[in-house]
Amino acid sequence: MLTNTLLLSNQLPTLQYSSTTERFDETWEAPLATLLGLGRAAGADFIEFFLERRNYISCLAEDDAITSISPSLATGAGVRVFRGKADCYVSTNDLSFTGLKAALEKGLSILGLQLPAPYSFIPEINLELLRDYATKRGKDGWLGLCSSIREMGEVLLDGTAALTQKANHVQSRRATYFRDWQEVLVASSDGTFARDIRLTQSVGFNLLSADGANRSSIGERAGNTSDANFLRTWDYTQAAEQIAESAGKMLYADYVESGTYPIIMANHFGGVIFHEACGHLLETTQIERNTTPFADKKGEKIAHESLTAWDEGRSDNAFGTIDMDDEGMPAQRTLLIEKGILKNFLADRAGSWRTGHPRTGSGRRQNYTFAAASRMRNTYIATGEYTNEDLFASVDKGIYCKKMGGGSVGATGQFNFSVDEAYLIENGKLTKPLKGAILIGEAKEIMNKISMCSQDLELAPGFCGSVSGSIYTTVGQPHIKVDSITVGGR
Repeated sequence: MLTNTLLLSNQLPTLQYSSTTERFDETWEAPLATLLGLGRAAGADFIEFFLERRNYISCLAEDDAITSISPSLATGAGVRVFRGKADCYVSTNDLSFTGLKAALEKGLSILGLQLPAPYSFIPEINLELLRDYATKRGKDGWLGLCSSIREMGEVLLDGTAALTQKANHVQSRRATYFRDWQEVLVASSDGTFARDIRLTQSVGFNLLSADGANRSSIGERAGNTSDANFLRTWDYTQAAEQIAESAGKMLYADYVESGTYPIIMANHFGGVIFHEACGHLLETTQIERNTTPFADKKGEKIAHESLTAWDEGRSDNAFGTIDMDDEGMPAQRTLLIEKGILKNFLADRAGSWRTGHPRTGSGRRQNYTFAAASRMRNTYIATGEYTNEDLFASVDKGIYCKKMGGGSVGATGQFNFSVDEAYLIENGKLTKPLKGAILIGEAKEIMNKISMCSQDLELAPGFCGSVSGSIYTTVGQPHIKVDSITVGGR
């Protein structure tokens, strides 16, 4: 173990550490503090180590058979080195002192820095006492409490059997589940030293129905963090009933006529449009790239005064909930928009340095092979003052978008989204089902047309891809009214 207060660079090859490979704990403090000091001695302004262990498994049931079980184990680390506003990132799956030192040396060299000469003093980096969210919150035993492979298969097969019982004209049935367990440790030259365990699970159905030339495809997914018993408590019968009902209505639905309509968008996964069309534009990565129309709009009106929106990491069991981000910053709530006024951007460490916006605990990454970037967590439009009845009563002729599908968003907020389940609104009432609707718009325009928000906020799990990989996020909103939007159809 390191005993000298001041360390000379030529002593590094003789150091002996006893960090445990079974978990990330206090035994990692000495080697990481030494490496951080080494990076500072080389001239880096800031260094961060991110260590990760991962245990992932997914299971797929198609019709009445388990067709895939895919486990994955991973261990690795990434080191990020900053010099001024420039940075680089190097990853490795060698967690020995020698392996981590080699990754650090590579990162330094990319920025034109070299390890200090022999007999150079290495500054002491005083890390904080380990902030161990995993132990503090009883997470260490989660993995052993999760459902076994046998349980996974049994639940998914029972679920696809329930679809057969509840749905008509079934062409194919799929049920999918995954469990993602992750242990992380963050140590950086500002003294950050923090550990956490995350447990993310998701289960869902996809149902394809067909009758002659008529087709309908409906999917639904539930997600959870922090509950080892999640799969055991999933109500697959209720989920099957809901999907079967939606698929039945959409099977014989008329195609929507193209045009401009007022729409009412359902709560829950309806929030995906705000996430994609606006949320991404409030990340500092977009400011750095000059790809957001809101870069210089903080403190200005960018949405209808009825709209307030949040991003946070603290909702119980939500898909984007984290006790700390991947840079070791504790979770917090960030007010994005208040009554139409832009209040804050989402910033990671690099984004904060380059744009001046304060960090928000939003530095997230898919795994150790990615550098953290500003990313959303649980992002949603807040509850409003209206009832659902008020929203529908305000529409003479429009479209109710009950279930959203996939879509795409351009670099500066242009979007199009399919609607998997829709209904015509006439004189404030739902009449016939519609299919084939595609919502087309631009973020800076649509935000000013969300004129009414209801009181029934619900959250939904989602997956978000961006510069730091694919991460788990939550979208959400109450029922909202959009005064007018272009709807593609036939």
